Amino acid sequence: MLVLEGLAMSFWLLLVCVVGIANGPVGLVVFYEQDVKDRVIELGLTTAERIKRNTILSSLTLFIPVLFVVPVLVYFVNGAKGFRDGFTQMAWIYLIMNLFDRLFIDWYWVGHTKAWEIKGTEDLKPYISKTTWIKKWLGTLVVFPALAAIIAYVIHLFGK
Repeated sequence: MLVLEGLAMSFWLLLVCVVGIANGPVGLVVFYEQDVKDRVIELGLTTAERIKRNTILSSLTLFIPVLFVVPVLVYFVNGAKGFRDGFTQMAWIYLIMNLFDRLFIDWYWVGHTKAWEIKGTEDLKPYISKTTWIKKWLGTLVVFPALAAIIAYVIHLFGK
């Protein structure tokens, strides 16, 4: 069940990305490095206000499921009991989702296709810098398990 739930979260992430770049990758320039954002504004392809709005929208559509749907699945669908069971299940779901993000979306889709290429910013490639790549992997391997632990602990405090 955890694999299916992890794949469902991966599909959700993919859906957000597909919808976000449906009219071109500028729609999700919020996920690019600052120099790309600045260039896109300079080229007149978007505005700082639109980037702020899209940051809020994309954050809500990604983090509400991560913070609420995953714990609901783990505790109320899967029937997790206590901290350890909840933490383990959420950590696996987050790991599957983040591996999909790191390997398919970041490495392959952004890094090896033209789907995320924005005309006029080609000289700023790679769009995901080595520093950002390392931070994303730290998030996958440290931050998301810590998030699972915090959520499981809070739920455990309330007796589930």
